[in-house]
Amino acid sequence: MAVASTAGTSTIGFDIGGTNMRAGVVTADGKILEQISVPTPRSSSGMEEGIAELVAELSAKHRISGVGLAVAGFLDPECEIVRFAPHLPWRDTAVRPLLEDLLGLPVRLEHDANSAAWGEHVYGAAQGVRNWVLLAIGTGIGATIMINGEIFRGAYGTAPEFGHVCVVPNGRPCACGKSGCLERYCSGTALVDTAKDMAHDPAQHWSASKLHDRICRGEPITGRSVTEAAYTGDPLALAVMEDFAYWLGEAFAMVADVIDPELIVLGGGVSAAADLYLDTATTQFSQRIVGAGYRPLARVVRAELGADAGMIGVADLARHRARAALCENS
Repeated sequence: MAVASTAGTSTIGFDIGGTNMRAGVVTADGKILEQISVPTPRSSSGMEEGIAELVAELSAKHRISGVGLAVAGFLDPECEIVRFAPHLPWRDTAVRPLLEDLLGLPVRLEHDANSAAWGEHVYGAAQGVRNWVLLAIGTGIGATIMINGEIFRGAYGTAPEFGHVCVVPNGRPCACGKSGCLERYCSGTALVDTAKDMAHDPAQHWSASKLHDRICRGEPITGRSVTEAAYTGDPLALAVMEDFAYWLGEAFAMVADVIDPELIVLGGGVSAAADLYLDTATTQFSQRIVGAGYRPLARVVRAELGADAGMIGVADLARHRARAALCENS
């Protein structure tokens, strides 16, 4: 792997999802110069070929010194191997060395939540903060712990899984195989399930709720359907958001009791509707933390980089990898 000087170069950050993968050329100050989105290939060889094609296309127009990949799945502690990614074809695949050989460039592999957290740490809401936690709430809950300015991975590289802490024994079944996990009550998916549970509860009456009528007619709804209804004042949707806020406040308290961070950054798709629930969740947090009223409370803020956080973050990590490779070869 030939490594030239990184001065004046950009890096490519990949945000690889189960449906699409996005590749962006990112400068050292976190600006995206160009990005491309294509469907995620279904096979391992297709993944590698697709990544190589995008790198070649972008490298033809920009000076590139490294490539970073943000992946949703389990990685080894050294971030070389994708152990398991539920929506991708890689299984125990040594992705980093494989792609370095294929591309002839330094490659950095990172978990998607960690990549987003690094982006917020360097360029976004957590600049200058050394001990903090990212909670990314979308379909489920992703999380990252930053300790002394470094990503905390745990002994085997899988930390943290706050979304799969059991909060309701024998509660809603979770895709992880357990039941009662936090993300079954505090996520975009949970908004739908809570709305349906409340709509079908004979002890509650929602005669003025259009959301209730849609559910009873069997119409499909999404988390966005719930938040949009809440903005119109729909009583069922507002009750769902109140329940969501309760569980989010519990999540904040759990994180603070275990980690004692200075800051909690709220990201993910559901954070776009934070004005519906964040004040209530923060109040719940302040009441449920151990030693409430006698200890500092972590600040809670919204993420700033949006859907590009992972791409920007992993591109910066790739820049560090490129510099390290340059030192190794000098």
